[in-house]
This record gives sequence, structure tokens and C-alpha cells, in this order.
Amino acid sequence: MHIIFYSKIATEENKFTLSQVIDAICEKLIKRHPHIYGNVKVNDEEDVKKNWEQIKLGEGKKSVLSGVPKSLPAMVKAMRIQEKAKQVGFEWATKEQVWEKVEEEKLELLEAVDSDNEERIEEEAGDLFFSVINYVRFLKVDAENALELTNKKFIKRFTQMEEVVNKKGLNLGAMTLSEMDAIWNEIKKQNNQI
Repeated sequence: MHIIFYSKIATEENKFTLSQVIDAICEKLIKRHPHIYGNVKVNDEEDVKKNWEQIKLGEGKKSVLSGVPKSLPAMVKAMRIQEKAKQVGFEWATKEQVWEKVEEEKLELLEAVDSDNEERIEEEAGDLFFSVINYVRFLKVDAENALELTNKKFIKRFTQMEEVVNKKGLNLGAMTLSEMDAIWNEIKKQNNQI
């Protein structure tokens, strides 16, 4: 509806028509899918994505990353950035190499913590998150979904812990961490048996 609405306004202002919009979209699809509309041979989805990025660069894009929306949540943006970089060959060969990078970034974060430099700590924490997301992506796991599953699991266990504490007539805020952790571990064991 928006496309029709904007095209109507543009037609009235003699800028472009709906037909021109449709033609431009069709031309773009044909140009970016030479494996369907041309003679380009591809082996798999990865080849299609690589071709797509090369064609876009040929259309005047300055960076393969320019298509990543700035408004995306940071985790989703990290996954998209990594996928885009992969399409031009900026990618580790094995998951073991990616894990080595995770370990390297972990050590750099610990060094930053020792330095007590808040700005550096934040930067190194970001580097560690980015590397872990890259590792998870290498495992073909969606980091956003994985984290959301953990959020839900934490909420479920925490609320179960609150229920146990309330049934015992205790105050969660007055308990020690080790007392709470003992209840947490019992709930975790029960949930894993279900």
C-alpha cells in the first residue's frame, strides 16, 4: 500500500510512476540473480550470496557492510555484519580458529579488567561478545534465538526459586547467595529430569 501511495504522489508531481517502480524492481531482481536469469553457475546458497554482494559492489556500494541497517539490535547486527564479511571471503576456515579468537578476546577483557580502565573494559567486552556470536554462527546457531531461550529458562527457574522461597516463608532479599544457589541448583536438577 505504501508503494502505491508514494507512487501516486510521485506521479502527480511528475517524478515517477508505479510502472517505473515495478520495472526498476524487476530489473534489479534480474540483475542480482544471474544464476536464474543468466548463465552464471552456482553450487549452493553460499555462491548465490557471494554473487549478490559482488553485484551490489558493482552497483556503486562502497562497502559490503553498507547494507546492514544501523537500527538493528546489536546482536542481530553482529550476525549480519559477520555474514556480509563472509561473502567476500573474510572468514575463518574452522570453528577451532574462531574459538581461539574467543579465548584471545577473553584474555584481553581480563587484562582490561586488571587495568581498571572502564572504556577499555567496555571495548574488550564488546570484542568478546562479537567473537562468541561469530563462534555460535559458525555452529549454525542463531545467537539471538539462543539468548532468548536462555532468558526464558532463567526467568522460569528464577520464578520457581521465588515460589520455593515463599513456600518456606523466607525472604529472598535476606538470603545469602549460597542459600539461593542451593535452591537454584535443586530446581535446575528437577527441570533437567523432566
